Parts: sequence; structure tokens; C-alpha cells
Amino acid sequence: MPAVKQEGAAIAQGYIHSHPHLQTTYIVKGSFEFTIDGVKTVVKAGDSLLMPSNSVHGTAALEDSVLVDVFNPKKDDFLK
Repeated sequence: MPAVKQEGAAIAQGYIHSHPHLQTTYIVKGSFEFTIDGVKTVVKAGDSLLMPSNSVHGTAALEDSVLVDVFNPKKDDFLK
């Protein structure tokens, strides 16, 4: 399961989407607001969360932030 490191500037926003992969996210630095199946949650450095397969989700960085995503099964489009 490869991990993907993503950095976001303050107020950077990821689009709402879904995929068949199970996704685990660990917040390395900063804070994010995640929306998962319509429920909003704010997470900060040291927190982690799980996005079930096919859940509708997205995020917005609330400050300069870094997160690490892990997908199962691997997400081939991230490896290109």
C-alpha cells in the first residue's frame, strides 16, 4: 500500500469525489476540514481518519498543512 504525501496551503481545497479504495489519512502538520458522506470534521496534526470505500469525500486545508494518504488497494493513477 503506497503512501502519498500531500501539502496544502491555507484554504487549499480538494474536490468532492469517491473511489473504490479504502483511504486512511494521517495529518502530519496543520489542520484540515474533511467532509465524508456529508459529515464535516476538523482534524489537526497527529490525527488520522478513515474514508470507507466509495464514500463521498473531500477536504480543505485550514492553514499550511501536510497529510499522508494510504490507499488499499493501491491507487495506480497516483503512481504514474
